[in-house]
Amino acid sequence: MTQPQSISVTKPMHEDLPEEKFNELEAFIDGMETTKGALIEILHKAQQIFGFLPRDVQLYVARKLGIPGAEVFGVVSFYSYFTTKPRGKHTISVCMGTACFVRGADKILERLKEKLGIESNEITEDGLFTIKDVRCVGACGLAPVVMVDEKVFGRVKEEDLDDIINSYKKG
Repeated sequence: MTQPQSISVTKPMHEDLPEEKFNELEAFIDGMETTKGALIEILHKAQQIFGFLPRDVQLYVARKLGIPGAEVFGVVSFYSYFTTKPRGKHTISVCMGTACFVRGADKILERLKEKLGIESNEITEDGLFTIKDVRCVGACGLAPVVMVDEKVFGRVKEEDLDDIINSYKKG
């Protein structure tokens, strides 16, 4: 049986993606006991480091793990947690599951877009917010639900949005 060879992986150069971040990701991967079955864990770490998973990062992970880029892209595009675009400092997710939709989540989403001046998956000019519409957050009894990062706001009304937004603008 042949020993696996050490693979030298060229780090892509992208003006918005500093080499230090690739070095941090490389150190994380190299420090793992095994990378077998660890693609999702590695992508989580990559997104934590870079803030999103652009093509260059996906290809770097694929080369580092010796797997096809299409496999990495397939995982990134399947799981809604992963994003290929930069996000604002805070992600506002509006649940559009059946219970939330029936209770007016579509109106809340539209009002948020108006208030922040952006569409879904865009970033506000100040870099503070990104809006996402998500399928279901599993809190149907609290419908309609809005999440800011990991914090859940239940039974949200349009008039609650200013207070929610302002609490994150302040800090």
